Amino acid sequence: MKKTLILLSLVLFSLNQIYAEKIIFSANSMTGKAGDTNTSTSLSGNAYIKTSSMEIMADSVELSGEEYSKISAKGNVSGKNLETNMEFTCDLLEYDRNSKIAQLQGNVTLKDLENDVEAKAQIIEYNQDAEIAILQAGITLKQKDNVCTSSYAVYYKDEQMLELSGNAQVKQDDDTFRAQFITFNMETQAISLGGNVRGSVTDSKEVPSQEENPPEEKALEEGAEKENSEERPEPPEKPEAKEKSESEGKRD
Repeated sequence: MKKTLILLSLVLFSLNQIYAEKIIFSANSMTGKAGDTNTSTSLSGNAYIKTSSMEIMADSVELSGEEYSKISAKGNVSGKNLETNMEFTCDLLEYDRNSKIAQLQGNVTLKDLENDVEAKAQIIEYNQDAEIAILQAGITLKQKDNVCTSSYAVYYKDEQMLELSGNAQVKQDDDTFRAQFITFNMETQAISLGGNVRGSVTDSKEVPSQEENPPEEKALEEGAEKENSEERPEPPEKPEAKEKSESEGKRD
């Protein structure tokens, strides 16, 4: 099937200026009319779409709403927010070009490339202007040596703050912190816990074995043994040996 490549120029009006935004997309096939307002346009098969702020790839994509303000993508969805440098994959994506809010559902992975943060959840809502992500269900967020899990979380990209609630847990190497609510400063690594707080911390200092003395103690013991051996007098001659020598002299 011949691949269709379409370039739409959408003219958007503001109070004091006129500007145009281009939407570029391609697919194996297309249905609908391009360019009409309030018209739905569907792309099927290797669908690709690019706006000024978003790049999206999926099995199928639908554009709808006034001036194609709403974008819906389904099946093997992947893409990137070009303004905030965030990559994502999911099963379903709904994006509003006016509010710049993206709804991602089903096996969602969101990567903050600037801060080396990876978040996984079943539902993530990302506000592009506020740079805030709201995560729900099956959450796992990784940053450096930290692994954070909870039922609900809010990630503040600019402030590098993470709020966790609902069986919240933060694991840092061998240390584990659990609570109903956790606030984690991902820049300073500071943690605040509230509600049913518990956890475990591992002391990384090496403790000498009970069977082996430290080098200092071993040297002292060796020195003490040497001094004792030098000061110890020789044992006296046994009486039996002395009597035996005297009897032998008389016999001679």
